[in-house]
Amino acid sequence: MHRIVIIGGGPGGTITANHLAEGLAGEIRAGKVEVTLLTDQPEQVYKPGFLYLALGLEAPEHIHRPVRELVSPYIQVRIEHVSRVDTANRQVMVDGGESYPFDQLIVASGARLDPAATPGLKEAGDWFYDEEASKRLHAKLEKLEKGRIVVSVIGVPHMCPVAPLEITFMLDDWLRRRGRRDAVELAYTYPINRTHSIVQCAEWATPEMLQRGVHIETFFNVEAIDPEEKVLRSMEGTELPFDVLIAVPEHRSAAYLEESGLLQSGWVPTDRETLAVKGQEGIWALGDTTDLPVSKAGSVAHYQSSHLAKNVIAHYYGVGPVARYDGKTICFVEAGLDRATFIEFNYQRPPRVPEPTKMIHWAKLAYNNAYWLTAKGAL
Repeated sequence: MHRIVIIGGGPGGTITANHLAEGLAGEIRAGKVEVTLLTDQPEQVYKPGFLYLALGLEAPEHIHRPVRELVSPYIQVRIEHVSRVDTANRQVMVDGGESYPFDQLIVASGARLDPAATPGLKEAGDWFYDEEASKRLHAKLEKLEKGRIVVSVIGVPHMCPVAPLEITFMLDDWLRRRGRRDAVELAYTYPINRTHSIVQCAEWATPEMLQRGVHIETFFNVEAIDPEEKVLRSMEGTELPFDVLIAVPEHRSAAYLEESGLLQSGWVPTDRETLAVKGQEGIWALGDTTDLPVSKAGSVAHYQSSHLAKNVIAHYYGVGPVARYDGKTICFVEAGLDRATFIEFNYQRPPRVPEPTKMIHWAKLAYNNAYWLTAKGAL
């Protein structure tokens, strides 16, 4: 039997699993192929929903679905915490000592937050990159009547690259509608000499921020946060006081991947077109855990999954890679509470940022509701 193991129950894992179930249905029914998805969480969470949760615009129950409901019945789903990948013996080890042998392995383990990497961040900072943190941030924002909110991008790269821009614009609108904007200053920091790593995003966002009275600090590489004085300190020597700090923490790949020797410079070294892990036979990667020069965004994993599945199936039949991922990325960008824009680009075509409109905002909300069809690979 040919065993395919997928690590990760996020969009990359579930969409790829469903493509494999469709493409190998006959082989699976005949007992020639087995596809197993390993995830340490029984539910998938729609992470872009955290942004709305932080502002009280979304309910937690709307952003959860059981992984088992999202994948084909041909897929074996196991709720396990992976402890190690043994590439030499071709097996995935999980807590408790059990192992899952593989002929092919797909790493879709995503990225994890590491707030402890920045001194003082866990004690004094907030973020919106997980559910509990988003709820805490919402409670804090509801109580804030005056002072300064700092949105600070500490870790690059990070999940959903446009999210820091979105939270800034949405907060500006949110505060204005509550009559608090004049009493609450908004500040934004970014570690390089512009407001976003994507030039076109920065060229659009910077005048938008200035028009809305957002204080901008670029070349601001956070060194530490003083929890007592509530001051953000940069490596460049700048200090920025805050009442609420909304940070984008450092991001890391899964710890067990480093212990398994699958990381290079913190991420899984992946061929940008075939999605094969460099130096490894029959091991593939997609989504946030890769070192690819694309956004760490759900749309990337979505578009990668169909190409990766075709190459996994080709490998099973003894054929070389047949599909090439072109770097396609699409990201909606909320420009407030009722306007949005989007960016679309690939390896060859740079992005552009259309004028934000209410129609694009409603398209974004419609996609939020339809996301679970995407997670199943139906869109």
